[in-house]
Amino acid sequence: MKINYFRQAWSSIKQEPVVSAVSLAGTALAIFLIMVVVMIEEVKTAPFAPESNRDRWLVQKYASITNESWGTDNSSNGGMGFNLVKQVFYRMEIPEAVTAYTVTPSTGLFSVPSQAPFCAEELSTDAGFWKVMDFTFISGKPYTQEDFEAGLPVAVLSESTARRLFQTSDAAGREFQLNYVTFRVAGVVKDVSNLATASYAQAWIPFTSTSTADFSWCDYMGPLSVTILPRDEADVPAIRKEYDRLFAELGDEAKINGWKFILRERPYTQEVTANTPWASVSPDMSGVYRRRIITYLILLLVPAVNLSSMTHSRLRRRAEEIGVRRAFGARRSVIMTDIFLENLIITLFAGMLGLLLSLGFGLIFGGTVFAPGFGTSIESTGISLRILFHWSTFGWTMLFCFLLNLLSAGLPALNASRINIVNALTGKR
Repeated sequence: MKINYFRQAWSSIKQEPVVSAVSLAGTALAIFLIMVVVMIEEVKTAPFAPESNRDRWLVQKYASITNESWGTDNSSNGGMGFNLVKQVFYRMEIPEAVTAYTVTPSTGLFSVPSQAPFCAEELSTDAGFWKVMDFTFISGKPYTQEDFEAGLPVAVLSESTARRLFQTSDAAGREFQLNYVTFRVAGVVKDVSNLATASYAQAWIPFTSTSTADFSWCDYMGPLSVTILPRDEADVPAIRKEYDRLFAELGDEAKINGWKFILRERPYTQEVTANTPWASVSPDMSGVYRRRIITYLILLLVPAVNLSSMTHSRLRRRAEEIGVRRAFGARRSVIMTDIFLENLIITLFAGMLGLLLSLGFGLIFGGTVFAPGFGTSIESTGISLRILFHWSTFGWTMLFCFLLNLLSAGLPALNASRINIVNALTGKR
């Protein structure tokens, strides 16, 4: 006997609208909460422009150094100085590209004659930045390696910043004042969400055009972070060997003055970087995964227990129907499968509702929920569906729907398939 599971699921909903509505709402809420947690994690690591190569990145946001005169438990942790960047990262030959940039954007004063100045965020970078990041230029082009080496006061502006300054995005070649220094616009790019934590700013300038390149402490520490772009994943082991060799060579030089680098398993992938926010600790990804699994289990098990009791109650009211089917020769496995699939359809419907709610929640409240933590920008977080939704998000939704259905419908379906035929037909419990 063939069963139209969609029709049966709809019939089941209509027979007990209150219980069904509570079940749908409970499932949708569970999926909604899980998907919000998933998206909070995904926006930290999922590739999107201008950080479309995050899945290939090796990132060194911070460095750690100690001195033999400090004792064994003391170290200096933070960004890197230009001296360290030149002696290690700029000497690397295996990666496709390497870029150094300030750890976080800084706030600058932007102005043009006959117009009120305003504050915006600028990020100081090198010329390799435009090879690692994939910005969309709508006017002009990035500043060059020659511009960077010469320390020229040139800048790339975001579209909205260019419009605030010049009332147009076609601003290449025009001049403005940044902190009372005249800069020339090399190019204009589309606005960037501050969820792009390595590349976000409203203006980008060569760090050699400021005092950034000269600022350092402990000889090798400073304001810079580095991102390495391998050609492909197969190059990563060779890049790590080259990194270790170059750091060992620099370590020999540093040792003369008592310095010693603490590598802490660097450089990190984007996922490890996102989950290792402090410079003074080594990554603990097993702990991160363990906490994540515990969170998902709590968000799954609590609604599953409630939904299981509702499913069991609904099946008790259908005992006679199940008894008739058993009397006509339906096998227990068939009844159990039918109940499971019927409940799965309802769960999938609720799951899609939960996914839509989570996407809507992200678009409306994402500026608060997904905003970067330390070093949060002065501007609100820009959220778009291309950032929030990836096919992996849809896959997670389907997986959690299946698990929730398995947990909530499995035992009731098994009990229903074992119901005594005579008791079912006579209405006995």
